[in-house]
This record gives sequence, structure tokens and C-alpha cells, in this order.
Amino acid sequence: MKEDIKSYTISIYTENNIGLLNRISAIFQRRHINIESLTTSQSEIEGVNRFVIVVNICEDQAKKIIGQFEKQVEVIRAYYHTEEQTIFTESCMFKIKSSLLFDEPQIQNIIKESDTRIVTVNREFFVLEKSGRRNEIEALRRDLNVFGIMQFVRSGRIAVTKDEMKVTEALLAFNNHNN
Repeated sequence: MKEDIKSYTISIYTENNIGLLNRISAIFQRRHINIESLTTSQSEIEGVNRFVIVVNICEDQAKKIIGQFEKQVEVIRAYYHTEEQTIFTESCMFKIKSSLLFDEPQIQNIIKESDTRIVTVNREFFVLEKSGRRNEIEALRRDLNVFGIMQFVRSGRIAVTKDEMKVTEALLAFNNHNN
């Protein structure tokens, strides 16, 4: 029986060292797993970074990958979670010709209905910002694409778990050990 493929959010807490991203991506590459989204930022503990990676795999693969990550010297802890176990969002920005804002009333309706924010407006262009689930962002992109998008960018997923994670104690111990 083949295991179900699901979307998993993998969180990796690490030291901030050169070359770590290459080693992390190599683990996925060796297993022929495509990374759907990757975001990295500082974690809740100073000096500790967090990678948030979204992949579509089965749970057995997720467990093996977590084991591989934790063998990396710079990795403090690694976890995987299903979409049901996390609260997550993505952000995006659209750059569109300013004339459309005034000449196409439908764009104003799209902005209102999609809970999108206007970041800036000048003579040449205006910029919209939207945060939400990927399907909401993609729907907005389809709606605006009809009018012409000058530039589009979407962030990777950012996520927190619904349940308390015991990682804070491990991170504090790591931070105290390095000070």
C-alpha cells in the first residue's frame, strides 16, 4: 500500500552558517523531492535562524528527511507538520500601470473584494500587497493578469504551529551554551 502524499511544512532551526542552504537543498535533491516554498528568517531566539520549507511527500519521507537534517552540525532541531497542524500565510506584491487604476473600475472592485492593500501610487504605476493562502493569491493574480501585471512577486510560506512546540527550551539551551 502506497502512503498518501501530503503537503508538509518542515521547520529547521539552525545556526546561521555559510553553505547550509546548499546542504539542506541537497538532501531534497538526492531524494528527488521538489521544494514548493522556502523561507528563512531569524527565529524567536537571537542567533538562531529558522527555515520554513513546504514539500509534497509522504510521512515516512518526512521522518527520514528530518533525521537527515538533524545530522547536520549547524541544525539544532527539525520538525515536520501537516497543513492542519499549522497556521500559515504567504505575501505578494503586484506592480500595475497607474492609468488602469483610474480607467478600469473593475480593478478597484478586485482590490476591495480581495482584501488587497495599495502600497504606493505614482504616475507610472501602483503597487498592491496581499497576504493570504496561496490559492487566494493565485486567484488575485488571475484576476489582475487580464489587465496586465508589470511585476509580480510572492513570498514563501511563513508558519507557526497550532500546538506548543518544545523547541524554545532547546533553543535557549543552545543560546546559553554559545554565550
